[in-house]
Amino acid sequence: MTTPTVADLMPLLPELVLVGAAFAWLMLDLFLEARHRVVTHLLSVATLVVVIGMIATGVGGQGTVLNGMFVRDTAADVMKVAICGVSAFALVYGWPYLRQRNLYQGEIAVLMLFAIAGMMLLVSAGSLVMVYLGLEMLALCSYALVAADRDSPIASEAAIKYFVLGSLASGLILYGMSLIYGATGTLDLATIGAAAGATSNMTLLVTGVVFTVAGIAFKFGAAPFHMWLPDVYHGAPTPITLFIGSAPKLAYFGMAFRLLETGAGPLDDRWRLLLAALAVASLVIGNLSAMVQSNFKRLLAYSTVSHVGFLFLGLAGGGEQGMAAALFYAISYAVMSAAAFGAIVVLAGKGFEADNIDDYRGLNARNPWLAGLILCVMASLAGVPPFLGFWAKLAVLRAAFEGGMWWLAIIGLVFAVVGAFYYLRVVKAMYFEEPQGELHAPSEDRPLRVLFGVNALALLALGFAWNPIMAWCKYAFGA
Repeated sequence: MTTPTVADLMPLLPELVLVGAAFAWLMLDLFLEARHRVVTHLLSVATLVVVIGMIATGVGGQGTVLNGMFVRDTAADVMKVAICGVSAFALVYGWPYLRQRNLYQGEIAVLMLFAIAGMMLLVSAGSLVMVYLGLEMLALCSYALVAADRDSPIASEAAIKYFVLGSLASGLILYGMSLIYGATGTLDLATIGAAAGATSNMTLLVTGVVFTVAGIAFKFGAAPFHMWLPDVYHGAPTPITLFIGSAPKLAYFGMAFRLLETGAGPLDDRWRLLLAALAVASLVIGNLSAMVQSNFKRLLAYSTVSHVGFLFLGLAGGGEQGMAAALFYAISYAVMSAAAFGAIVVLAGKGFEADNIDDYRGLNARNPWLAGLILCVMASLAGVPPFLGFWAKLAVLRAAFEGGMWWLAIIGLVFAVVGAFYYLRVVKAMYFEEPQGELHAPSEDRPLRVLFGVNALALLALGFAWNPIMAWCKYAFGA
């Protein structure tokens, strides 16, 4: 192995800038007083903007680094831009909420930056080693973020559950990787893909792929591996829930693409059926469980399970079209999820979390503009045309149908209708019910309200301009 030169490491430049900035802001925060901590926050947002600019303009160029362990290609660049963009939104959403509750410390933004670095490594993984490195870097930062409110027993419980069950998921993936290595004799994903169709250890390889798919499903929160999701979403501070419920879904899609399409591509007839079964379980369990929730965050958690089911429709469809549709859905859902949890952040006040559906009763009479924005978010999540969510669902249903899984597309269509019910419950509470108890004013933080307005209205605007995003996703996979 030759020692890499500076020129050899150029494709890694965005990641190096991100990690270097994270260390710099961590040290800077040591010398800042609490009232000046916004500096760390603003610098973290600025870092993400710079990284987006570097990736979008091709700084560093594409290529492979570290003997193929790190791959920077068009697909990776598309996912990284989306990850950094959604994460920047999460940082802006989080500042007023965490500051108001005396929860904001400099390490919050720094942990987010390191988690984003893990996501970027994950979507650029060219080796099983890099997959695991990126995955654990993301996971360890996420565990700490969920436990940010150390005085809350609910947050502490959520963090412990997340840590224990997340470790189990990591173990499943690691065990699957060890079996794949045993069957093929290599850690390089491209070499694994080349050897998968000709190996004499097919049983060992298939067993490894099964464990890997189970671990991927666990990280996504797909049923029946979803048991950690409602408790973590409910227990974590809402801006942290917003972060871990949006950008990491893109990273896990990247992991699934690298492991399954690149590494286990010749076995697609087998892992596509596994993903189809997980999609059906997620659609059924996620939608039916969401119907009976009274807590808004838990409702959104179970709806996440159903949305993962839709994303798996695209993955199960297979091929470049299926991958492009799944990426389009992952990007769309990340934006919709940020807006949904952003609505809770905007409505929350000191001592009031706005995380129950009853808290939204009569909102239209008190604040018609805010109620209208939340209506846009709910309509997009439900897949109502012409919102972005409709086109995302249509894309994955079409991918499943064209991939020969028409039965899966029909099940997805049925549960797309079923899932609209619990979103309409929120709309009904806002427009047709009288408020209960003490009325709480929405946040007066103007940047936060402007950001939420942009986020919510973008779901409508992108519903009319979804073609460029879909073309972007198709271009990423050469479709």
